[in-house]
Amino acid sequence: MTIYLNALGMICSLGTTHADIRQRLFAGDSGLRASERYAFDAVPRIVGGITLPDEDLPTAAHLPLRERSRNNRVALAALAQIRAEVDALIARFGPDRIGVVLGTSTSGIAEGEAAFRHYLAHEKFPAQFHYGQQELGSPAAALATTLGLSGPAYVHSSACSSSAKAMASAARLINMGLCDAVISGGVDTLCDFTIAGFSSLDSVSAERCNPLSVNRRGINIGEGAALFLMTSEAAANAIALCGWGESSDAHHISAPDPEGVGAALAIRQALQRAAIAPEQIDYINLHGTATLQNDAMESKAIHQLFGAKTPVSSTKSFTGHALGAASAIEAGLCWLAMQDDNPAGMLPPHLWDGRADPALPALHTVRIGESLGRPPRYVLSNSFAFGGSNAALILGKI
Repeated sequence: MTIYLNALGMICSLGTTHADIRQRLFAGDSGLRASERYAFDAVPRIVGGITLPDEDLPTAAHLPLRERSRNNRVALAALAQIRAEVDALIARFGPDRIGVVLGTSTSGIAEGEAAFRHYLAHEKFPAQFHYGQQELGSPAAALATTLGLSGPAYVHSSACSSSAKAMASAARLINMGLCDAVISGGVDTLCDFTIAGFSSLDSVSAERCNPLSVNRRGINIGEGAALFLMTSEAAANAIALCGWGESSDAHHISAPDPEGVGAALAIRQALQRAAIAPEQIDYINLHGTATLQNDAMESKAIHQLFGAKTPVSSTKSFTGHALGAASAIEAGLCWLAMQDDNPAGMLPPHLWDGRADPALPALHTVRIGESLGRPPRYVLSNSFAFGGSNAALILGKI
């Protein structure tokens, strides 16, 4: 059964509409900015914050207190973009036949941080805090409550592969006949915990991240949400989820297998499920974190499977690393590039300093303004997480 990504709601550092996001992406206009809010050691961190002010996010007042968080309000902002299509399917199939499967890593941690600051100052938690805001399942519960759904609703939290694994799970729910449609993707928002945590690992760059460069120094944290409406029936703008692959390195709690064996296995599984050969992939969206070990491992796996000709780029230098939402946001950028109103096949460019690391295999990095000369037919999007949790998605125009 073919699974289709029929509609996309997305909000990230590049904008809040398909047109704005794609215009900035193809123009090479990064959404990363320095933020004084996260200057833990008097050095402002570069982050990919969403472009919508908090006061303009949808309200969460209709939700139980345990589901009221900025993270869930960002998810509701993405949902609003596809609400009409979702409501039509609820009316058609019923609320018990629609699922919600998301990826996240932060959930409502920011609310917990604020609550503990309040506790230290006042020796009690604020009235607007509920410990359940921090639970990882909260985003799925919030969307299900908002929509009145009674189908499966749950969250994957496997760090950077979370929302890719959520989309694979959503496809399985449809293939098994448990759902007629699934809202799937991911949401993650900025908070002290993740930025300070990655900083303590010396994994955060003081400048805009620089994937594949000899000068790469680590990631920039981002935030956002991307939600797909997935069904077995194609809508007008549908892109197929042709294949997915999942694997585990079983190598190290935070470092990837340096040979890229697990990454290559996930990609091979995706190619096999899509029933296509590596040479049919028109573009690869790299996990591309700009950390020393990830870029080395991933470039090795990509070169082994695809050689040096297939166009590749990392879009994290546009959006930052949105952690649990990264996979869905990057799949969303691919989805936008595959729409019919991109007849020249413009590709997401690779923003970096152009100084390739000579220790890495040579890859064809996409230049700003580069296009295929035709719409892309198949694209691959990679996600490789802590603990060696690997996922690969293949999107196709079929």
